[in-house]
Amino acid sequence: MTEGKPPVVGRTGHGPPGMDKRLSCRSISRVADSETLASKLTDLLRHIGLAGAGGGTVVMGGAGVRGLADREVTVHLPPGFKAGGHNRLLLMLDGQTAPQWRVREALAGMAAQGGAHAPVVAAVPASPERLDEYGTAGVCDFAGRGRRAKLFQDYLVYEVLPMVRERLRLEPGPEHTGIFGGSMGGLCAFDTAWRHPRVFGLAGAFSGSFWWRADDSTPAARQASRIMHRRVRETKGRPPLRLWFQAGTDDEQADRDGNGVIDAIQDTRELIQELAAKGFAEGRDRTYVEVSGGGHNEATWARVLPEFLRWAWPRRS
Repeated sequence: MTEGKPPVVGRTGHGPPGMDKRLSCRSISRVADSETLASKLTDLLRHIGLAGAGGGTVVMGGAGVRGLADREVTVHLPPGFKAGGHNRLLLMLDGQTAPQWRVREALAGMAAQGGAHAPVVAAVPASPERLDEYGTAGVCDFAGRGRRAKLFQDYLVYEVLPMVRERLRLEPGPEHTGIFGGSMGGLCAFDTAWRHPRVFGLAGAFSGSFWWRADDSTPAARQASRIMHRRVRETKGRPPLRLWFQAGTDDEQADRDGNGVIDAIQDTRELIQELAAKGFAEGRDRTYVEVSGGGHNEATWARVLPEFLRWAWPRRS
């Protein structure tokens, strides 16, 4: 594959010069036989250098919803990808930072180690309205941020997932689907999966912004009004999810209650305590990785991304 911007498939129908237009995604979607469809789509991806041993990326246009900024989704294919195969799908938030997370390298490393379940990663970029989109759905923070959170989560569930699944012939179902992100993206990933457990089977929160709160008036109010902790506590029953958390000892310096534990770690640990009270078992249902010296940045998250991918869909023994 030549260097440069990945080809675009979707509403625009763009592709490399000379591509057989009969193999455009729009045309392929009309093929009735699913096996023929998968074969033709794999041929198309191989034709533009996106299938086979090296994996690749493809940009999908046309994913948008009224009230949100339109954006393109960059899909990272694992080495050996075959359309219509038993492929897993991970949504990545703040997808514009995928190079800093070293997503392609992580997928290649997983495949090289014999990982049978290296997923497709659909990287959804943030918009200038990130703080309004990445909050907790239906509940704004103390500053009124997060007004578009529910709309954004609906966009992920009802626009992005169907688009990627249809065009790459991926299997639906929570057992094949996950979501992850860092910082505010970690908060959004957790909240999205928590609210849609029939869509997502797992979520990963890297340095998740679980400080997100409704009241900023005093240290005690900041602690008591953390929105995600309350949402978990007040949820009836136990959603069938697997949850992965990471925090770094250098995520921040703030320690609102002066207990010697930075807020990023305390907020994550205390959210995990809420989950434990609902029956989420350590190891089976939830995992927490604390990185000594880890910061609030993509370099730290890239270091632990391979571990998250192995946890998400372990390789066959």
